[in-house]
Amino acid sequence: MQELVSKIYKTFVRLAFNITIVILIVGLFVGIYRTVSEIGLTASESTVRLGYKELVTNVLSLIVVLELIRAFIDFFEHERVRVDILLEVLIAFVIREFMLHLFEGKMSGVDVFFWSFGVIFLIGARSISLFYKVPKA
Repeated sequence: MQELVSKIYKTFVRLAFNITIVILIVGLFVGIYRTVSEIGLTASESTVRLGYKELVTNVLSLIVVLELIRAFIDFFEHERVRVDILLEVLIAFVIREFMLHLFEGKMSGVDVFFWSFGVIFLIGARSISLFYKVPKA
């Protein structure tokens, strides 16, 4: 009975992850299409700043989605979620948010210091996670 329940659970987890990967890939293609189609906005004189902001936002979002897809695919390869991959996704997301806030020009020197400290902390945590890998059970 326990083996049957375990098999059903693993099947549902794989199905959920497959659906998530498909959704992320579709979102990635939509993001790429949107980014390419909005390049024309950066060329027009009246919306140069808005066009650059949208372009930067879309490109940084694509990087985060790519990292998420890599994390899901890595789950299938190793049958577990690795902390170093999750930290890379988090680092990409934090850098995206930091760059967007910085691009808006609403940050003071102290804000830049704390965001930079947070990024350095996450990079340090990722480095530590590479040295202390948990053995596969």
